[in-house]
Amino acid sequence: MIPIRDTAPCLTRPVVTWGLIVVCSGIFVWLQFLPYAVSNPLIARFGMVPLRYSDPAWAERVGLPFDAYLSFLTNLFLHGNWFHLIVNMWFLWIFGDNVEDRMGHWSFLVFYLLCGLIATGLQWYFDPRLEIPVVGASGPIAGVLAAYFFLYPLERVILWLPIFLLPIVVSVPAIAFLGVWVIIQLNEATTSLLFEGGAAKMAWWAHLGGFIAGFLLYRFFLKKPQGGIKMDDSSSFKI
Repeated sequence: MIPIRDTAPCLTRPVVTWGLIVVCSGIFVWLQFLPYAVSNPLIARFGMVPLRYSDPAWAERVGLPFDAYLSFLTNLFLHGNWFHLIVNMWFLWIFGDNVEDRMGHWSFLVFYLLCGLIATGLQWYFDPRLEIPVVGASGPIAGVLAAYFFLYPLERVILWLPIFLLPIVVSVPAIAFLGVWVIIQLNEATTSLLFEGGAAKMAWWAHLGGFIAGFLLYRFFLKKPQGGIKMDDSSSFKI
């Protein structure tokens, strides 16, 4: 199932969402033009390597000195490959604008980064011996998805079902599509923990951590209703 668009209207320009997409894409493209001998150490330094913080002596031996946990933030702007980047930016493009609309620009940016920090922290907690960098915006985007899940549960998400590449398009409630997404993340995370000792090729716990953070925090970042009109979590503007 590939989401094409959603039906929730956006009444403001999502400049922060656009900016995040530009920054992440720009950094990725810039790294592609660098020699591997230069880009690889940069990714190791600014991606979050869990063992770097679990075993400082190991980090010193491999040339990764303590950085006051800066990589918990910088890793959110790095991506492993084109597919990783495109999927993340596509989800942010579809769902980020509406959440930014309800929070306001600066509140949305703080919410996004905070969800990302919590997501990275949870990934470190469940996989502290990992020696490769954890990178990507999946954690904060999962927080955005959680906010959308509760703010726009009945809005429709238009999906393309790529069966034999036929143009099969369906419309489902956001609560159904994102509910399935959460179940998949939970299944993959618990499977990696139980059968792979926590190791996995994808940071599933960062996805879940971001979603949990978004669920717990989104209501504190919503814009206050104006003119005395009460706007609950499930409401949305119709045009």
